Amino acid sequence: MNALFNIQGKTAVITGGGGVLCSELARALAAEGVRVAVLDYNGEAARKVAGEIEEQGGTALAVQVNVLENEELVSAKELILKEFGKIDILINGAGGNHPRATTNEFFSREDLEDSGVQTFFDLDPEAAQSVFNLNFTGTFLPSKIFGEAMAAQGGGVILNISSMSAMRTLTKVPAYSAAKAAVSNFTQWLAVYLAPGGVRVNAIAPGFFLTEQNRFLLTDKETGGLTERGKKIIAHTPMGRFGNPEDLVGTVLWLVSDASAFVTGVVVPIDGGFAAFSGV
Repeated sequence: MNALFNIQGKTAVITGGGGVLCSELARALAAEGVRVAVLDYNGEAARKVAGEIEEQGGTALAVQVNVLENEELVSAKELILKEFGKIDILINGAGGNHPRATTNEFFSREDLEDSGVQTFFDLDPEAAQSVFNLNFTGTFLPSKIFGEAMAAQGGGVILNISSMSAMRTLTKVPAYSAAKAAVSNFTQWLAVYLAPGGVRVNAIAPGFFLTEQNRFLLTDKETGGLTERGKKIIAHTPMGRFGNPEDLVGTVLWLVSDASAFVTGVVVPIDGGFAAFSGV
């Protein structure tokens, strides 16, 4: 079993590595002896995570990069290959939502006359497009750039981050849901395409974790308590809580190691039972 899960000496690239969830994954992989390239649009956040890894005796490289810029990704790949020699694992963690791409819960004719309510018809097209781009194109481009290095060397693992909103349609977040559904579909497509090259492609679909992107939807800014939406989510989660970042680690270690050597093209829910529960 130790040999199956052994990933020591491998190199991982993690986009969005400065965020709440992916920084936990970066630290967890580093603790297993993986050299970690922490990529983030926020260079300071990337350097902070890389510094924490190095303080714990691990090996890390911080790279400031925009996952929507092809040339920046190419430069990042060249730097990582120069520093670490190879790329074995890619975790596409960059993503998120935006308040201007978020609607009210259900249509009401009265809301059309209320300037304080953002209906579907009031959505900012640019904000919706930016959410789709960040989540889907921000997965597509790194897979293309870093996946090429894996295909050329004859093997590797790509792990995408899907969402509950790709599996069970959620109110309020149309652009985010559509983008994550595209990520799930793309995961399957790429898994089929790269299988002859020895590159496995899978995804995880986290349930509800408190992050900087969704905190405004789930918690009240003034009181710190749960919003009505947050209460609904907890009521629909059989395990009765939000996820903690470390809840992702075990599944991720399985998917990036040889323990899942015959697993490709799957989307694994990590959701406390949310997707399984019908509500009754």
